[in-house]
Amino acid sequence: MPIPQLSLEEVYASGHEQQAKRYAVLKEAFTAKYGRAPDFFSRAPGRVNIIGEHIDYHGYGVLPMSIDQDIVCAVAVNPDRAVVHLSNVQPEYKDYACPVDEVTISGHAWHEYFLCGWKGVVEHCQLSSPCGMNVMLDGCVPKSSGLSSSSALVCCAAMSTARANSQEFDQVVIADMCAKSERYIGTMGGGMDQSICFLAEAGKAKRIEFNPLRATTCTLPDSVSFVISNSLTEINKAAPSSQFNVRVVEGRAAAQILAKNHGLEWRSFKKLKQVQDKLGKSFKEMVALVEAEIQPGLYTRQQLCDKLEVTDEELLDVMLSPQTKHVQEFNVYNRALHVYTEAERVHEAAALNSSDPAAGQELGRLMTASHTSCSRMYECSSDELDELTGICRTAGALGSRLTGAGWGGCAVSAVPSEKVDSFIATVRQEYYAKVPERFAEVDRALFATNPGSGAAYLCL
Repeated sequence: MPIPQLSLEEVYASGHEQQAKRYAVLKEAFTAKYGRAPDFFSRAPGRVNIIGEHIDYHGYGVLPMSIDQDIVCAVAVNPDRAVVHLSNVQPEYKDYACPVDEVTISGHAWHEYFLCGWKGVVEHCQLSSPCGMNVMLDGCVPKSSGLSSSSALVCCAAMSTARANSQEFDQVVIADMCAKSERYIGTMGGGMDQSICFLAEAGKAKRIEFNPLRATTCTLPDSVSFVISNSLTEINKAAPSSQFNVRVVEGRAAAQILAKNHGLEWRSFKKLKQVQDKLGKSFKEMVALVEAEIQPGLYTRQQLCDKLEVTDEELLDVMLSPQTKHVQEFNVYNRALHVYTEAERVHEAAALNSSDPAAGQELGRLMTASHTSCSRMYECSSDELDELTGICRTAGALGSRLTGAGWGGCAVSAVPSEKVDSFIATVRQEYYAKVPERFAEVDRALFATNPGSGAAYLCL
């Protein structure tokens, strides 16, 4: 299906009147900046992953939902100047302008995420002369929080560029293209963020699966609401030294070791799911294989070379990436165990009967087990996130876990709907009020959310 064009009421439901004021301010700022009104508005939401962390890039399905917080672009085609001109309503983000034939992506400034989406469309559609664009952005997804602000920006940029150049995309096609486009900036993600951005439906979570990309609607437990709490610690997952990219390689190493052990053409295996599919094993059987065939603790680079019978140069070619070529040690065992057990937790969560009175408790148990694995096996939590999720469980959450890349950012908690207000009050007091710097941000850092709608063009 193509990206829809919707009204504010269709996108924001009961919040549409407040959003109308936001869009009016954006339109006024755009007109003051560029001397004309925008031709159209594009909107891409952030997301929260309910369960299924760090497994999409290993080939496994995840269970996210979109949130109300989003990125909005006001856009006008500039037929007289073949220049991409970007501005932001928040003054700390500097303007950017560049001729369309000189665009480069070389860092991690905010505008370069926009350029990832722009470049993806230009290359996918083979646009030899992309049009000039005047763009003003307004975003309310907290950055580096695990709620997919960077991917939402890439998606919003892509759909804006497509419409400005009279290109129409199917939602699945543009989601896949955006996942690949974000790699221009060095992020080796798996496609979850972009997929839920375009395929989300209001009031519903989605089980997103890959190869081929597909989305299945999942009805969440009737009695449960979700609360987001930001630890207010940040990580840049695209940074060259990022552990995010190391985890991608550690999973790849596990896949290749298992494949080689079983006489497969191991060089062609990049994801742990590929090995499971080829061997026809259950999740528990794959866990048993990991425990039997991969050494606990760290592999040195030389030990991986010995295990796979390759030189260091060959290892760089078949396993490592430009972002991880410096890495010398790999925790292959723990990463593989997390991936297979987390993938099974997603399967179990998606199979819950939403009307079953015990469904909320079971979802909470799975979420807490997920956080424990993320913290201990995948080592992608932080002291602050461990503290925060513990406070959330004590405050009455059925389950609480980090969401997003981790190493900072947000937690998501499943909370009995009738206890949301008291839950928020307790977390506010126990995590935020005791640290002045946290308390100053609490109103934007702690909030309940419902599954929101997906990316759309807005008609005002």
